[in-house]
Amino acid sequence: MPLLTNLPTDLLRTFIAVVELGGHSKAGALLGRSQPAISLQIRRLEDLVRTPLLAHEGRTILPTPAGEALLSYAREMVRINDEAVRYFHRSEVAGVLRIGLPTDYAVAFLQNTLTTFLHHHPGVDLEIHCDLSRELHQLLRTDKLDVIVATMEQTRMPYLSRAWLEQPVWAASETLAIDPARPAPLGAHLEGCDYRARMIDALDAAGRRWRIVYTGPGISGLQNAVLNGLCVTALTHATYLPGMRLLTEDEGFPRLEPLRIGLFYKHPRLSPAGLQLVSDLVAGIEGVGSGIRTVPT
Repeated sequence: MPLLTNLPTDLLRTFIAVVELGGHSKAGALLGRSQPAISLQIRRLEDLVRTPLLAHEGRTILPTPAGEALLSYAREMVRINDEAVRYFHRSEVAGVLRIGLPTDYAVAFLQNTLTTFLHHHPGVDLEIHCDLSRELHQLLRTDKLDVIVATMEQTRMPYLSRAWLEQPVWAASETLAIDPARPAPLGAHLEGCDYRARMIDALDAAGRRWRIVYTGPGISGLQNAVLNGLCVTALTHATYLPGMRLLTEDEGFPRLEPLRIGLFYKHPRLSPAGLQLVSDLVAGIEGVGSGIRTVPT
């Protein structure tokens, strides 16, 4: 039986740092190594996988297609390594973590993973920022957030750790009678929301008239508007409440396109508290809602 190649985590950690920090010098400053030492580690990793991992576009360093593929594995391997080390070292998890969530996932995660995390790690202070996904991505890029959950415009995006599909559903009050001759009364988040775009695209494609009758940034206001019979909307399974009913294609509400959701963070900049939270979020993804299906990154 041929010997399997082992990919050392120190080489993978260096590779992640070079990609996420944008260069050998910045990675070396973070990891406490010289630029030549960083370059040597990258070459060793390329020798092990037998393919170039980085390419230069002007002054910018980008992963090759093979590098993009390895990056997903590398993040997970280093995360699991660090999780194992924390388990045996039993170090105190403390500090401030800045988390970015869309409003619907804020509900799901706040009710489950985040509250459990705080209970087990009282030395950690969480700062939670709810916003549109495009804003969350920008805040992560500029180091104003540490970890985000956000929708994905592309299957490959920087700082991606985990990806899954969420199937939105049409929701209305159990008592709301839908008149097919009148425009569908829609409730939605603000312009730029992916769920809002999914609803409008689906109705336009089906030739169904619609009008926006409720707009607001918060999920609770939207849920109440639906329960009170003011509007219909698209929700995740985690935010679908008792007193609501699912709308079907027979009622003129076509199936909505699924959303690709991702968990994003910059591993080199994440504290032990952040790495622990990421592990907890990864473990809790399947429990957020029955509409979730994990997909390869």
